[in-house]
Amino acid sequence: MSPQNRYCRDQDALAIAPRAPRTYAAISVGVFLALIILPIGFNVGSLFLSGVRFFLVTLSVPLAVNLLRGHYGALRLPDAFFALHFGWMVLALWVNNPDQMVQNAGATGAEFFGAYLLGRACIRSSDDFLTLIRALVGCIVLCSPFAIFEAITGTSLLIEIAGKIPVISAPTDLSIDKRLGLERVQLGFEHPIHWGLFCSIGTALCFVGLAGQLTLPKRLALTLITCIAGLSALSSGAILAIAIQVGLILWATLFEKTAKRWVILLGVLCLCYLVVDLASNRTPLRVFMTYATFSAHSAYWRATIFEWGMVNVWANPIWGLGLKDWVRPIWMHTPSVDNFWLLIAMRYGLPGFSLLAAGYIYALWRIGTRSLQVDDRQWKFRRAWMFCMLGLTFALMTVHIWGAIYAMVFFIFGAGIWLWPQKAETAKNSEIHYIQLNPSFPFHKPSQAPYTRAVVQGFGYSKNPN
Repeated sequence: MSPQNRYCRDQDALAIAPRAPRTYAAISVGVFLALIILPIGFNVGSLFLSGVRFFLVTLSVPLAVNLLRGHYGALRLPDAFFALHFGWMVLALWVNNPDQMVQNAGATGAEFFGAYLLGRACIRSSDDFLTLIRALVGCIVLCSPFAIFEAITGTSLLIEIAGKIPVISAPTDLSIDKRLGLERVQLGFEHPIHWGLFCSIGTALCFVGLAGQLTLPKRLALTLITCIAGLSALSSGAILAIAIQVGLILWATLFEKTAKRWVILLGVLCLCYLVVDLASNRTPLRVFMTYATFSAHSAYWRATIFEWGMVNVWANPIWGLGLKDWVRPIWMHTPSVDNFWLLIAMRYGLPGFSLLAAGYIYALWRIGTRSLQVDDRQWKFRRAWMFCMLGLTFALMTVHIWGAIYAMVFFIFGAGIWLWPQKAETAKNSEIHYIQLNPSFPFHKPSQAPYTRAVVQGFGYSKNPN
């Protein structure tokens, strides 16, 4: 083969290169989504293992080893921050609740870090991400008839059926009250809030992520089904997540030709904050809670939780409270904290919260500021994922998550890390070429695929990390 035939500048030439088998990834994602929805679990002595938790406990160690070996691309800062957050979580539980450390750290670590690693491992390309969107939207659509039945009758068919199987432990009856005179849909989750958040994840992923795959009427119809399914939970957190995503979609559409549209939006939000702070006799937090909840009572309750939660955080800034009860007014009889981010700081202290927040925010910033062309296929996936995560970020200020939906949120987060900017994008004055290798080429190894990607800069040679 002549040297001229070895070089190809067109990335599409790599399409003929055989990809590593992705069947295991597709099966893993399918099993994971099924276990998220189905209310199945079993008891091992005093330990309860849901289907999702058992699945993630089984995979967490192999996934972590493969991540360190570079099987899922280069290591990113969120990988380190999340691993350190898990390590601090274990230490905080050891300090506060040594008798419960192993059980709770293992379960929470699997649902948090294991789910994140699963997303990192299984979603590695545009095709993988598109398949995930289709699977997620398909799950919501298929579950919609069960949601309609539960909204009318107040009975979850999935929980009723699972409860009749001897070895299965389905979620217990939480005696959830009606809201606005309507039944709240729980489906197979631990709480209606979780079903609502699960459906809210599909809002932007469906409408924005499937652009170019489906016509506008079809995307509108599927998005409407997704939103109605999420609203059937009658949860303020789910409604907030959906509303934020819809608002971002409308803003992006109205100001499509404005280059600084997101800077303008940030300025508008800051201005609104200042106006509310100056014009209202309430704090902006209380005003936000008023409009982000169903009633003034709920708004007052959540604002009080935040104020007293911060009292507990400052009283235990390093190791947090662990699983201990928190200090609150005597009339607040329930120990629940309807704020995921606040509860992390209360349980694991400021270091635990800071490690989680640092990895979360840094990933959003790096991926959000990545330079992509409008006609790039990854551009719409990046926008869909960013809208989804922003909606969830604000929704988690008003609700707490655990169990299956906890795993689902961080799985979706991990599923977007493949959008991280690559080194080749930030290298200046570098020219990327692609080399077609044959067995006689000096750098070829028999164990490699017949076609390998390489970077050529001048006369030097280096492997492309991607």
